[in-house]
Amino acid sequence: MRTCTSRKNSSDGNDSLAVAHGTFNVVGGLWPLLHLRSFEWVFGPKTDRWLQQAVGGLLVSNGVSQLVGATSAEGRTVARRVGLTTALTLLAIDLVYVPKGRIRPTYLLDAAMEAGWITAWLHTPCQSPAGKARTGSGRTAAPRRWRLRDHTGARR
Repeated sequence: MRTCTSRKNSSDGNDSLAVAHGTFNVVGGLWPLLHLRSFEWVFGPKTDRWLQQAVGGLLVSNGVSQLVGATSAEGRTVARRVGLTTALTLLAIDLVYVPKGRIRPTYLLDAAMEAGWITAWLHTPCQSPAGKARTGSGRTAAPRRWRLRDHTGARR
């Protein structure tokens, strides 16, 4: 995993990417909620309409989180995490269930978009909420008040 960079007073492009991806997720999530017939015309009829609506609602929630997160350094870190995990999940579903014939090949269009979002996030430097560069593992040291104590009560 590559090391993230840190630039003071810079969003490193994460704000624009969070807005773009968040908007994509909100629009994609609203589609089956607002016009199920056109959604099913493109992606195929489903027997469990409640499931389409649940996934749509989750996409709207994730997208709103990304849009709100674009406004602060800490929020951009969350937006990145939400964006990557959402895109990875949807990509995996598309790539597993299209070959099995469970969902239409039009889902490969979504797979291409999700792969694009993943690529964009991985090529955008990340920044910790404190403005310190994250390591390749994606972890930063815990704040002093959160560190564990050993059996003697000393902080580790």
